[in-house]
Amino acid sequence: MKPVRIKKGSGPVILAMPHTGTYIPANIKTKLNANGRKLTDTDWHVNRLYRGLLPSATVIRANFHRYVIDANRDPSGKSLYPGQNTTDLCPTTDFDGQNIYKKGRTPNAREIERRRIEYHMPYHQAIKTEIAHLLQKHNRVVLYDCHSIRSYVPYLFDGILPDFNIGTNNGKSCSAHFENTAKNVCAQSPGYTSVCNGRFKGGWTTRHYSKPLKGVHAIQMELAQSTYMAEVSPWQYLPSTARKTRRVIRRLLKSLEHAALN
Repeated sequence: MKPVRIKKGSGPVILAMPHTGTYIPANIKTKLNANGRKLTDTDWHVNRLYRGLLPSATVIRANFHRYVIDANRDPSGKSLYPGQNTTDLCPTTDFDGQNIYKKGRTPNAREIERRRIEYHMPYHQAIKTEIAHLLQKHNRVVLYDCHSIRSYVPYLFDGILPDFNIGTNNGKSCSAHFENTAKNVCAQSPGYTSVCNGRFKGGWTTRHYSKPLKGVHAIQMELAQSTYMAEVSPWQYLPSTARKTRRVIRRLLKSLEHAALN
């Protein structure tokens, strides 16, 4: 299986999806314990949730699961959130802090490097290539990083997560205009809660590619999964709930596209 799937668009928005893939090669799957094989920390149905909302957008999806390697982590292994609970470049625990590998089967440095080259690198090469391509057509490009997570994960954060969690690396990854556009759309959506640069400030993708002064504006959106699905196995997509959330996301993406074109 190819590590990345690309749907090219002509507009200035790129939708990056690093955690929707569920593929785990057999030689890695055999090392996972029963907990790891549940794939609990998948960004379930995110590709379905965003499908068709902005037809002009380029979509870049990682096909591999985050337990193979996390495409939104610094390839050096450096923590994005020093001092806070998080998961590694090649995770060995889940979002509840529980082991996902059988005893003695966690990846060593050589294995991590192999996964970086085979999976992490092609995904990011695709992002780099598409940004460069779109900058030839547009003065501004928006890299919108699509994520979701259970709304209650005590190991990672206190209490209930807001519905829309906007991350701009504390305002560094995009201009104030783009940040305010995202904040305003979410804040003006009745029935939803939102925060900017709360627990999730933007992962490696947001921080690495953003160059606002050169026309590349990056925003991470971490959605509470309760806004569109059931947060317990078998992780059912809830069409009626998702429909309302899709309306908000559509407004948001169209607003960001408009900001990039004007």
